[in-house]
Amino acid sequence: MCTSGSASGVPRTTSTSSLPARRSGSCGATGRRRISGPISRRMPRASSTSSGGERCSPRYFVAQIVQSINRERNRTMARTKRSRRSYGAGEWGRNRVRVFPDAKTGLYQLEWRENGRRLTRSLKHRDWRRAKRQADQFAAGFVGPEIGGGAEAKPEPLTLGRLFDIYGEEVTPTKGTHTRGHDRAAMRMFLRFFGRSRDPATLSQRDWDRFIRERRAGRIGPSGRPVSDRTVEYDLKFLIAVLNWAERSRDEQGRLLLDRNPLKGLRKPAEKNPTRVVLAEEEYRALLEVSRRVDWRFRIALVLAHETGHRIGAIRQLRWPDIDFEGRTIRWRAEHDKSGYEHITPVTAEALDALKEARSPIPLAGDAPVLPAPRNPSVCMGAALAQGWWDRAERLAGLEPKPGRGWHSLRRKFASDLMDQPLKVLCELGGWKTAKTVLQCYQRANEGQLRTALEARRRLRD
Repeated sequence: MCTSGSASGVPRTTSTSSLPARRSGSCGATGRRRISGPISRRMPRASSTSSGGERCSPRYFVAQIVQSINRERNRTMARTKRSRRSYGAGEWGRNRVRVFPDAKTGLYQLEWRENGRRLTRSLKHRDWRRAKRQADQFAAGFVGPEIGGGAEAKPEPLTLGRLFDIYGEEVTPTKGTHTRGHDRAAMRMFLRFFGRSRDPATLSQRDWDRFIRERRAGRIGPSGRPVSDRTVEYDLKFLIAVLNWAERSRDEQGRLLLDRNPLKGLRKPAEKNPTRVVLAEEEYRALLEVSRRVDWRFRIALVLAHETGHRIGAIRQLRWPDIDFEGRTIRWRAEHDKSGYEHITPVTAEALDALKEARSPIPLAGDAPVLPAPRNPSVCMGAALAQGWWDRAERLAGLEPKPGRGWHSLRRKFASDLMDQPLKVLCELGGWKTAKTVLQCYQRANEGQLRTALEARRRLRD
């Protein structure tokens, strides 16, 4: 017999005969069961909820957690293997050498055997291409064990390709996922345009203007289509950031990578009339009306975006420990916020009702996401899924497609709705670091507000 708690608090007994039978097949005398087949085949079917989504049974949820842990372990092992890259040259037992990075310093090491002894020398640099070339030279007998000094002490001239390699290994990995992708795409584009062997110190106004013309026309770039000045500005900001970083960074001998940024002070193109759509109240109501037909997660995200004014990226990453139902607040973690600082904001009754609707009656893990991914409840839903749901909701609501209308238009609506509030209060509520950004990019006065201001001025004059 097994005992378990009931809703009334009185223990109830369950006969062992009513429990599901064990799967046949054990692992010897230990009595362990051998589970055959994928876990998904053994999971019970999910039950539907009134909000339009699916509610998983405890067994299904635990199985998904196990699968998530296994996938994360595999990704971690793959990253570890990639970080331990090495290069070998020569023949085994004859002139075999290997080059690899030191685990602590990152400086490349050269390893070879001499009379049965394993010897190692530091190459005193972090240039992967140069390290492989030195390994080939050492294996061919062109240089001796003093490869790290002597004739090799003179550094190679800095090229644009080498600068991007260093920046990509040391700086790009510290950025967010979206920014890392843009860094790599921009590196490939600039290397194709300027050339890998180009000396970055020789870049000039002519190169700057030529890139702007070609990028605008779509003759360079991943898409091959004309782009806006905003996109060109974004690409040039990356190039400026790399050159500024090289101006402050030194090599292993203490020499600056770049004496000065040759492109500093040049004027970047800017959009004269940028498209910054503010979602209308009628449009929000139309989306809210069809939100349950899309997905329960979409409804929760839509309400939170409207009531808190935060970015969809921060809303997607919310976890239940961030929600304080008693204090009626939400904690926005620094690692999930674009501005990079942690802050706590109060929330409205509408937002709390939506969060209570999303809360599952099944006890969840301590750091479970508020908006879990449909196929893996242990991770947060992705950005592509959120955008796809938005597009579907627009179609269901019968809204005409409008460029610039998306999740961020709710953030602009939040700033415009609270235009009468002090800027400091608005910045704290919406997570803006500076009031300049709010005034320049988010707030937009409507015709009614403009007419009210004119009427107030006329009354003052009278």
